[in-house]
Amino acid sequence: MNFRAACLLASVVILSSCREKKEITVTETRAATTRDAAPKLFASSDERFRDAKPSPVKGETPQGWLALPASQFRLLNYRFGESGMGEVWVSLASGSVLDNVNRWFNQFGATPVDAPALEKLPAAAIAGFSGVLVTAEGDYASGMGSPTKPGFALAGVVASVNGQILTVKMVGPKAEVEVARPVLESFAKSLKMAE
Repeated sequence: MNFRAACLLASVVILSSCREKKEITVTETRAATTRDAAPKLFASSDERFRDAKPSPVKGETPQGWLALPASQFRLLNYRFGESGMGEVWVSLASGSVLDNVNRWFNQFGATPVDAPALEKLPAAAIAGFSGVLVTAEGDYASGMGSPTKPGFALAGVVASVNGQILTVKMVGPKAEVEVARPVLESFAKSLKMAE
């Protein structure tokens, strides 16, 4: 009898949870843009979920760095250092060299610079162009909801290249950035813009 009662109770619960489904109608639309591509049948996940455009910047992965997939804002993307927390990426940014330098300084709570102070920063080569070498250390607040990382450092190069801002940015634990900084400078110098 207990088995029958359990089955009867389960049936009542199942049937009572059945409700009439409400129909949902989507009325929002958007116009197609030039970024919309025709669907590709049998596309791989990589083809469906990543921007498959080739990077406008080319570079060889330095020894000891781990190459990672590119992302929307990271044309070339790497990890370095024993802790696994060191990051290097190459980006094309908007704004000016001064804007980007001050954004980086702001992430470390450093005092922003003005145009005369920007000219006093050390020069550094990047992809055949002249840029500025930016360094900072302290608590790194990358933004976008990430927690602040104490004891971090920054080394990076920012330059105006063909009307865009080309950046190579390295952040990570201070000791690891100090050791890897010469590699970063050589890497920035070796970069090439796609033709």
